[in-house]
Amino acid sequence: MQPSTEPKRILYVEDDEDIREIARLALEVVGGFEVMLCASGEQALADAAAFAPDIILLDVMMPGMDGPSTLSALRRLPAVSDTPVAFMTAKIQPREIAAYREMGAADVIAKPFDPMTLPEQIRTIWQKAMA
Repeated sequence: MQPSTEPKRILYVEDDEDIREIARLALEVVGGFEVMLCASGEQALADAAAFAPDIILLDVMMPGMDGPSTLSALRRLPAVSDTPVAFMTAKIQPREIAAYREMGAADVIAKPFDPMTLPEQIRTIWQKAMA
């Protein structure tokens, strides 16, 4: 099967409802993606395999299961173990970004993000991860 030339389905995990909604609008309306929103890492683990995302966006700081813990658990699910993951966070010091990459993140998107450029950022991250 020929891999797709760009991502179509995005799983976005974010505990803040307002940020989730802004991202959903940016990704669906501006980017033309199909988006599944999850309010927690636990919800992402329950829904990820059935949704079969092309890329997963994870908030770093969430109550309960944080982004790094969610990433670790997602890597144990065969259906999404190889799916590229990007963290979305305000914690973007070089050492923090290096730590996220060591955890297996494809890249990091700084928050607050620009809704108009978010879809293109995601396409770029996905293309690098697929290369």
